[in-house]
This record gives sequence, structure tokens and C-alpha cells, in this order.
Amino acid sequence: MQEKENLLRKIPHMDKLIKHEIIADCGFYRHEITEAVRDVLSDVRETLISGKSESVPKDEEIALRATYLASKRAQKCMRRVINGTGVILHSNLGRACISQKAASAAYDAATSYSTLEYDTKKGERGSRTSRIEKFLCEITEAKSALVVNNNAAAVLLTLTSIASGGNIIVSRGELVEIGGSFRVPDIIELCGSKLKAVGTTNKTKVSDYESSVDEYTKAILKVHTSNFKVVGFTESASVKELAKLGKSNNIPVIEDIGSGALIDMGRYGITDEPLVRERLKNGADIVTFSGDKLLGGPQCGIILGSKKCVDRMRQHPMYRALRCDKMTIAALEATLRVYFDPRLAEMEIPVLQMLSASESELHEKAKRLCGEIEKCGGRAETEETKSVAGGGAVPGLELNSYAVAPQGKLSASALESKLRKMEVPIIGRIEDDKFLLDVRTIFEDDFEYISGAIVSVTTQEDAPM
Repeated sequence: MQEKENLLRKIPHMDKLIKHEIIADCGFYRHEITEAVRDVLSDVRETLISGKSESVPKDEEIALRATYLASKRAQKCMRRVINGTGVILHSNLGRACISQKAASAAYDAATSYSTLEYDTKKGERGSRTSRIEKFLCEITEAKSALVVNNNAAAVLLTLTSIASGGNIIVSRGELVEIGGSFRVPDIIELCGSKLKAVGTTNKTKVSDYESSVDEYTKAILKVHTSNFKVVGFTESASVKELAKLGKSNNIPVIEDIGSGALIDMGRYGITDEPLVRERLKNGADIVTFSGDKLLGGPQCGIILGSKKCVDRMRQHPMYRALRCDKMTIAALEATLRVYFDPRLAEMEIPVLQMLSASESELHEKAKRLCGEIEKCGGRAETEETKSVAGGGAVPGLELNSYAVAPQGKLSASALESKLRKMEVPIIGRIEDDKFLLDVRTIFEDDFEYISGAIVSVTTQEDAPM
């Protein structure tokens, strides 16, 4: 017993360890490394008391264990990953990557004072969103625009300000769950409105809407089923038909198109995605969509349409609770600026870069990554594969692509697990017992890191998971 007490007395004090050069130069915040040292010392104490150890580790060993523990805990925070899944708008991995110019604009807004609500010409308070609203109206030919923090908020604000206390007519085939349990019937109820479902799951005609219009009808809502498809014996009313019905009954027609294509996606093989300008041209009073999907900007919800409807939303108390922060506004403004030249947009906005990449470009890109892996002493092969847009956009559409399949001693599942747990996680997918990294969604700046990581793990023996 006396011997054990003597060992416990040899455990170094916290104050001494905190000053150790390994701890002092580790780069972690004081509270993070202090907590890690405390936990390591507690573990040392327990192993001595239990008899699992008969000696006190050296200060250097304790310091190293503490910095390792602090680094593992830091990895639980949100950090960047390398997306090799081929899913361009991967909801779990943050959807759209914004352009370098948009990122720089957000950085400037975050790290310095800005003209967020200040008019330098007049020397007085200005509007925080007037510039992006102007850009949106010019690009889409909308009469008015408003931006909130996401598309769910855009739908919520629209329906609350326009249809609260009345009925909203929706096709049964469009009563969707968009994601995260965001269901159209629930949101209508939350807005203080009553759902009036018409038609059937696969067929809803204009006459179904028309027969349901009464004195309590406040709006007609059309929802783009962006995350699934109904095929076969189907029919749905067009926006143009609904707009005609709405105008004859003085009822606004609202359409949530989800992904928000500002330019024609047909050139990328995407033919079923609504174009914002066309929806407005066809008579929709309000169109809502996301900023971080096909538009390729920051997360936000965009509302476009008639000045009368948008002004009601702008004056609604809910708008202040849902408005965007300064970083989002700066990034969105930088993103929209480039849309005045679609050719430049395709070159600068990552989502459009990825969608527009040709098979031959992707094949050459895959071969370059294989070459980098081989330079580091590893082996990899190119594989034909399929990419998808993701983010609930164009379900069922697959884009021909190329992937890199690392070769080595590890099984596909072991390789996937080890790369996923790297300091910068490398996320891929397994197909036909092969681990694949689709190069469509990988940035070439990451090739060096990917190559080193693959070589470091593919030379290991496969071990039980």
C-alpha cells in the first residue's frame, strides 16, 4: 500500500505539465489542452491504483498523450473533407462549394467592418440586401426579390404572409417531405392556413384546382418534386395553367422549385429542372428556391415575384427573424455578379464546373491522380463510374464520370474506414468490392494530400474491423 502511495505522489502536477515545451507549443487553446492533460493524469492515476501499471510515465510521454487526445477531440468539430463520392450537392457534406470570390467576399465581411447597412454616397443608413435584390431581378426579370436564411424559411415566410387564415390548394402528388421532416402539410398548418389537397398522387388536372377554389382560398401552391419522380400514367397542371386560374380568381400562385437554376441546365444533361426566369414568365406570382444548390452559392432562401406579394413579406415581423447574416449576403452578391456572364459562371462556380466537366476531362483528371499516387509509391487504377447532382435535384439523373480505385493490401471497407478517419477525411464509396474516389467532385489542389494518405494506408495489412 505504501509503495502505491509513493507512486501516486510521483505523478507530476498540472502546473508543471502545462509549462512543458510540448504542451506550450502544441497550438491548442489553453482550456482544450488543460482538459486533455487533466484526463490523461486521471487515467495515469487509475492505472496505478488498479495495478495495471507499476510506474509513472515520463513528463514527455504524458504531454504527448495529452496533445494527441486534444487533437482527436478537435476532430469532432466541423472541418473540411474531401468529397470523392461523385455527389455534387452532397447534403451531409455541406452541399454547394462556393467560388473563391464568394469565399473571399464572406471572409472580408466577417473580418472587417462593412457597408452592410450603410450608404457611402448618402452617408446614412442603407438596405442590407438592395444590391443582391437588384442583381436577382436583373438576372431573372423578376419584379421584386427577397432573401432569407434558407428555402424552408422562404416557403414559411411566403405562406404566412400571403395565406394565413385561409386555404392553400396543393396537388396530392406534391405533398412532399423535402428533408429533415420538413413536410408541406405541416408547414401549411404552421403558417395558420388550411391544406386543401386536390387530385391524386399521379394525376392532378387544372379542373381539380378550379373546383376547389372558394371564398376561403388564399393561395395555390405548386411544389417541384425535386427529390423523387412519379413515372408512368401521370398528369400535372402547368404553372401557366395555374397562373391563368389564379388571375381569374385573384388568387396568388406560389411555386417552390427547390434547386433554383438561374441558367439553362440542359447543356449539362439536366432537362427536368425548372428555370427560374421561365417560371416567372409563365405567370407564377412567387417563386422560391435554395441558394446553395444548383445556383452554387451560400445557404439561403430566395423569393422572387410580384412587388405586391414581396412587399407584404418584407413588412412581415417574421422577416427580421429569417433574414441573412452579412457573410451570406457578401457571398451571394459575389456569386450573382458572375451570372451576368454564364460562360464565366461555368468557370468560377464549383457546382457548374463539376456539372460541365466532360468525360474526357474527367478521364484525364483521374489519370493525373493515379500518376500522383504512383509517384508516392502507391498503385491505383481508373474506373468508369456515375456521378449524380444530389441535394434533391434531378432524381434519377446519372452523369458519366471516372473514379480512382486505390490498390493495396486493404479490403475496400477497411480502406474506406481508414481514409474517412484521416485528419482531413477522404470520403468515397464502395462499388463491386472496390473503393472509388470519383474525381468529378475532387479539387486538384487536394491531389497531393490524397496521394500521400492513400499510400500511407494501402501499404498496411488488412486487420479485423
